[in-house]
Amino acid sequence: MKNTLQELIASRRSVFPAQYNNEPITKAEINAMLEAANWAPTHRRTEPWRFKVLQGESKSSLGSFLANKYKETTEKFSEMKFNKISQKMEQSTVLIAICMQRDPKESVPEWEEVAAVSMAVQNMWLVAHDLKIGAYWSSPAMIKEMHDFFDFNEGEQCLGFLYMGKYDDDLEPGIRNSSIEDKVVWL
Repeated sequence: MKNTLQELIASRRSVFPAQYNNEPITKAEINAMLEAANWAPTHRRTEPWRFKVLQGESKSSLGSFLANKYKETTEKFSEMKFNKISQKMEQSTVLIAICMQRDPKESVPEWEEVAAVSMAVQNMWLVAHDLKIGAYWSSPAMIKEMHDFFDFNEGEQCLGFLYMGKYDDDLEPGIRNSSIEDKVVWL
């Protein structure tokens, strides 16, 4: 595909599990995305990003876990939502849990650690887009329950999931509600 960086940034879109085909994502492709993530900016070099790659049975287990947690914790159960949780997992070829390891010294504010993880995800997402791998970041309500599924280190937490799969269709062109000129003040 080999676009310029500016073209990649402008054309990247959320691509949802219903749009994915069944083409596998290779370990080399996943590693390329993760390596790009590892080059995100990080204040005081805390490198707070952590990722858990789920495929096959582990992905299905997470889908069942999330669906059952939803059923256990919701006040207004919906069979449709229950099924949709598992279905998104099954439609995705790979799921990456986006986690943050808080600096034990708390040498930087927590928001900077979250921002660094977000930049790591953006790097990963841009490489995925260049490889024609669709992705979408979601942080479901059950995210706070992830300590019951994953073995986290002290100070580690899950910030969401990057659902991924290859896709066939062309993506819609992007739009912005206003131009950059409306969002910048030159001093």
